[in-house]
Amino acid sequence: MKSRHTIKFLIAGLFILTAFVFVERASAQAVAAYSIKNGRMYIQMSKDIKEAALDSFITDNELEDLYLKQFIKTNHSDSLQKLGWKIEINNESYFIISKLFEPLGNVGDDIGNTLNRIFLQEKPNPLFAATNNGISFGVNKFRNKYPFRVEDSLVTFFFRNNKRASRVMLAGSFNNWDPDVLSMKDTDSGWIAYVKLGPGKYWYKFIVDGNWTPDNDNQLKENDGLGNINSVFFRPNIEFILNGFTNARRVFLAGSFNNWKPNDLAMIKTATGWALPLYLAEGTHTYKFVVDGKWMKDETNPEKLPDGHGDYNSVIRFGKPYVFKLGGFENAKQVVLSGSFNGWKQDELFMNKTSGGWELPYTLGAGNYEYKFIVDGKWITDPGNPTSSSRSGNSFLIIDPNYTFRLKGFRDAKKVFLAGDFNSWDPNAYPMKKEGDYWIFPVHLPVGKHRYKFIVDDKWMNDPDNPLWEQNEYGTGNSILWIGR
Repeated sequence: MKSRHTIKFLIAGLFILTAFVFVERASAQAVAAYSIKNGRMYIQMSKDIKEAALDSFITDNELEDLYLKQFIKTNHSDSLQKLGWKIEINNESYFIISKLFEPLGNVGDDIGNTLNRIFLQEKPNPLFAATNNGISFGVNKFRNKYPFRVEDSLVTFFFRNNKRASRVMLAGSFNNWDPDVLSMKDTDSGWIAYVKLGPGKYWYKFIVDGNWTPDNDNQLKENDGLGNINSVFFRPNIEFILNGFTNARRVFLAGSFNNWKPNDLAMIKTATGWALPLYLAEGTHTYKFVVDGKWMKDETNPEKLPDGHGDYNSVIRFGKPYVFKLGGFENAKQVVLSGSFNGWKQDELFMNKTSGGWELPYTLGAGNYEYKFIVDGKWITDPGNPTSSSRSGNSFLIIDPNYTFRLKGFRDAKKVFLAGDFNSWDPNAYPMKKEGDYWIFPVHLPVGKHRYKFIVDDKWMNDPDNPLWEQNEYGTGNSILWIGR
């Protein structure tokens, strides 16, 4: 029976693992790394690793039965050796242990060489959560070379020319900018490296003989806020295809994700028609093709919604649907859902009648949304949702909150609300809930700076437990919260 550490590595054409490619070095620069080299699994760890980091490493890689804490404290390796682990290096600063890698299934004899060439990342890097950074879509823009090839999540990074370089490395947000992990292979026209990436946005740079450089053939570049210019790559999660129309001069893709700009996303001509790989954030997206100025829906996609002009838009969805429900109103002829997520359209999202009212599943990505129901032409707030605005009458919906505001004390307060620039400073929109010694409210906040206050029994106040604040136009100040990448 194979150990859990062997079973974790599932080989099925691609290799999925929670690791960094291991590079032998004279010192333990990495605090902890779990990796593969030449057909063996390796663990490299600094002996002064913090306990919390060690616990996280053990849990993430399911290494509880190795008793690594005991090994670090006592230096006794009996438990490791009984499980088949070999002590490669063990000194005062760090240790390296290894074990024969036993893949599941038949993957051929070149497993060591293959794993040494590929950097594998099981999950998209949280540095760029799509909704959290205001990204609704992403498209790559290269010149002088084709976009990086993506096959079964394996991305082939290509660095053109530079044939005189003796060593080229690849680093980016997908490997914590480690300059010594991803070695690029010399080819007849440049350098390549393979990286397994989930859909999303990534920063990267090439390191040519020790010199860091962005990809000059990539037109997408961003400043990281620290003065560094990085190249940007979007790993697509969909390819839009329009077959036929080979005589068309120009074909564009337009949709809700790019505010329906008709000349923004030029499609690429193929042997059978037109295509465009794209990254789309989680949520519901509507789109059309624009062929020589003529708008048309995707005839190969059965999902569609009314476009408000007597025709339909094609629809693509990513993520889990949220079910909007309105109880009662059994005698209503028509109920429509309208909100910030669909541009407040009144003739698109028609709800379905049920035995107890009306409902409609609708896919939304993480974020804060406002909405209303339109019952036979009359706009109403969701009676089943206590989170609503006293100003606009809109109901609020928060999907996948990433931060919880907490106000300690005030046990005798009758009502506490949260207000800030994220809800237009509405004093009655976000009612906080009492839990133990705290009043709490979870919310989804984009990356960056946010200003806020608490309203306790109609009295506005700053967060007493937050030392960060700035002055406002009323001279009362606002508390400040920074959400990092």
